[in-house]
Amino acid sequence: MARSGLLRSTAIFTSMTFLSRIAGFARDWLQASLFGTNAAVSAFVVAYRIPNYLRRIFAEGSFSSAFVPVLSELKEKGDEKALQDFLDHIAGALLAVVLLVTALGMLLSPWIARLFLIFADENSATVALTADMLRITFPYLMFISMTALAGSVLNSYRHFGLPAFTPVLHNLSLIGAMLLLARYFEIEEFSLAWGVFIAGVLQMLLLWPAMARHAKTPHFKFSLKHEGVKRVAKLMLPTIFSSSVSQINLLVGTMFASLLVVQAQSWLYYSDRLVELPLGLFGVAIGTVILPHLSSRHSANDAAGFSHSIDWGLRLVMLVGLPAALGLILLAEPMTATLFFHGEFTLLDTRMVAASMVAMGIGIPAFMMSKILLPAFYSRHDTKTPMRAAVYTVIVNVVLTVALVIPLWKMQYPAAHAGIALATALAGIFNTAMLWRYLMLLGVYQPEKGWRKLLLQIILGLVLMTAAVLAIRHFVGNWSQYVWWSRVLLLLGAVAAGAVAYGLALVATGLRPRHLREH
Repeated sequence: MARSGLLRSTAIFTSMTFLSRIAGFARDWLQASLFGTNAAVSAFVVAYRIPNYLRRIFAEGSFSSAFVPVLSELKEKGDEKALQDFLDHIAGALLAVVLLVTALGMLLSPWIARLFLIFADENSATVALTADMLRITFPYLMFISMTALAGSVLNSYRHFGLPAFTPVLHNLSLIGAMLLLARYFEIEEFSLAWGVFIAGVLQMLLLWPAMARHAKTPHFKFSLKHEGVKRVAKLMLPTIFSSSVSQINLLVGTMFASLLVVQAQSWLYYSDRLVELPLGLFGVAIGTVILPHLSSRHSANDAAGFSHSIDWGLRLVMLVGLPAALGLILLAEPMTATLFFHGEFTLLDTRMVAASMVAMGIGIPAFMMSKILLPAFYSRHDTKTPMRAAVYTVIVNVVLTVALVIPLWKMQYPAAHAGIALATALAGIFNTAMLWRYLMLLGVYQPEKGWRKLLLQIILGLVLMTAAVLAIRHFVGNWSQYVWWSRVLLLLGAVAAGAVAYGLALVATGLRPRHLREH
């Protein structure tokens, strides 16, 4: 695929993901308005986060990173029989493993809840509610793993649109559950857990027929001795750490958040959701698109093309990631007030979410870059190097979390949870720096000419963007004093002003769309 094709595929993936994010914000707004940040919401956050982390292992994270390079290699050889046999055995092995994990998760839910709420009071309602919700949310892992298998196959055949669209169903399911099912539960927040369950089913039902039309439909065969299964398992095991390091750091944060006030889990959840917007719209998009491309380059022994593609991805990430991070930091409280300050979501909740959002926003460019750097290793079947970086990163995150959170907790600082977010962001920067260094040492990636000019262009754009956004914030004053529709218009105006100022600076200094296609 030419780099212009990569840009087009990224644009398709991004546009589909944008629809998902819009639905996601509608879901979060409804959840915040109906339920606020009470103990039951915090319980759902934990009960959702655990199977969601496992999703990163058995679905689009570790599994996809190991599965796609092997599938691409078999496609390059053109042996359709071997390809089908590989798909059959991978599907069987994956289903068997996730069924076992799901069953254990449901059975051990009280102990799992206690583990991740280790600092919570022994009689805390949050622990019991989390255990009950885990029994409902854990089957989501099984359905979403099958969905991810289908999505990986479709992506390998350059069909990116529908897999990127499926998360819309996830958000619509949760919205529907809150609106239609909540009234039937004594604790209405249980509707969220059932919404997750339904979402997994719907996403699987959408992608499997699509896979039948566009590629190959697997027939489940179970054999751990199958060569393809052993290859994927060998590649996958080290990636469990490396591809899900941000999720691991979130789980560490979840454990330490149980030390703080009960709303801390919810505050971190909402700030994380806002930070995920640029990551999902662009970082994940380009990472998903670039993995099969890099795998093909590696299979064809095209070292120059491989390095070019990495350079192209990093340039796009810097162009988008830096203004996205700065924008979220500058507009943290206005965004939170606009999106969530309604109903049960209070002014205190708004300020606390904004505090952790500012801290987390620092790591956005690094989080995005990791989505480019990790596929560079996985496409070469190198999973040990990023695993090494991931182990160091988790250690750094734990140390930073303890160093930042414990003093704030002892001081009874109201926004102590922001220390967890800051530790996650700094650990993400450390992880990205390690990955970049390893690629340079291996000689796999060599930066091309023009980086100094590009960074100066970006810095100028960021300066003008900051001036435009701060001018509007000064003019508006206290964002929370306005009615909802006024906050929306003002926020859109601030975002538009910042984007225009940034874009004009880039154009004025000579950057053109063709430069993006060239790299």
